[in-house]
Amino acid sequence: MLYSQLFIKTKKQVPKEAEVISHKLLIKGDFIEQVASGIYTFLPLGLRVLRKIKEIIKEEMDSLAGQELLMPSLIPKNLWLKTDRWEKIEPPLFKLKDQHQKAFGLGSTHEEVITQLVEKRVNSYKDLPLYLYQIQDKFRNEIRATGGLLRTREFLMKDLYSFHISEKDLANFYEKVKKSYFKIFKKCGLKVICVEASTGTIGGKLSHEFMVLSDIGEDRILVCKKCKYSANIEKIGKVKVCPKCKGLLEKKSSIEIGHIFNLGIKYSKIQKANYIDKNGKSQPIIMGCYGIGLPRIMAAIIEIHHDEKGILWPKSVAPFDIHLMNLGKNPRIKKVSKKLYKDLSFLTFDRGGQKANIEVLYDDREEKTVGEKFSDADLIGIPYRIVVSERTIAKNCVEIKKRDERKTRLVKIKQLPQFLKINIF
Repeated sequence: MLYSQLFIKTKKQVPKEAEVISHKLLIKGDFIEQVASGIYTFLPLGLRVLRKIKEIIKEEMDSLAGQELLMPSLIPKNLWLKTDRWEKIEPPLFKLKDQHQKAFGLGSTHEEVITQLVEKRVNSYKDLPLYLYQIQDKFRNEIRATGGLLRTREFLMKDLYSFHISEKDLANFYEKVKKSYFKIFKKCGLKVICVEASTGTIGGKLSHEFMVLSDIGEDRILVCKKCKYSANIEKIGKVKVCPKCKGLLEKKSSIEIGHIFNLGIKYSKIQKANYIDKNGKSQPIIMGCYGIGLPRIMAAIIEIHHDEKGILWPKSVAPFDIHLMNLGKNPRIKKVSKKLYKDLSFLTFDRGGQKANIEVLYDDREEKTVGEKFSDADLIGIPYRIVVSERTIAKNCVEIKKRDERKTRLVKIKQLPQFLKINIF
């Protein structure tokens, strides 16, 4: 991608309401644009990051034998009434009526829809287990949308639903999802803690949240110094002693980026989603659900990976792999840079188990100073920077710098593809 053609306008100032670092840097780097409180447009750079996160999640969901589908955002009132969540769900639903005065709620979650779907298609124990997931916009009528992408009214979410014939089978799959979530967050550059949590208005027998420790996090969790047991304060209250080993509990602030639930038969019983067992008897399907908020992952990554100059994207989710820039107006600099841009774009490497081309952002802007180019590069945080200048081409080299390191390295232009494959990709 040529920087001169990229739809981007980096900023030096941010709105007063941008208090947390991820919000500030996403606005300054022009990854997102606020449309209204808690509602954002994802600009080209931001969407590229979101898609990388999405692919990481899809890979793991598919490895669990998940089948992707897409459910509607408009959900009829009668479905919400069946489970008594039309008025009681928290945060409250966004509600609207069509021209025929029929009422709908914008989907904040999809238990009712997916249960109805499965009720119509699953008949026998032979149809189970079944794992269905979607990655779709959700709408939550938050009283106070804060922290940029950390608490929004519209956001992209992955929700997986599982259907089983026994509690044991659900428990086994629940543990598989836990492991899968740890893999997802690790690939995104995040270290998480899995904590016991309240089931809230989703309901069910038990739930766990995946937390990133952060001083700006709105969630308060308790962690045992001795046995590492952990739980959300909402779940166990302000106790001081660990319920597992009687050790001391330490309070920490955290950001929730994932939440999983053992739903049991809460929805299947109400909506009559049954199966015929081996003995010919009708039984309610046992369910689980598993959610991840993609924009929250994006914000949490920045909260953990940044410095005083800007974002430090992990390679797995960065909008581009390489930030190529030319410095100076010497025609040879431009010629070498153009050829490098073309050659690098044809190089391939392994991305998520598949061959992919290296993604290059080439800063070809002629009206910007050297300082402005470096400042923008540090702000948007692409992992590797390659510079072509008078000094480097005099030695038939380019200068390579990793975003999170100070040192630079000169590499011969002819040796660059091999160097990148060995040392970076």
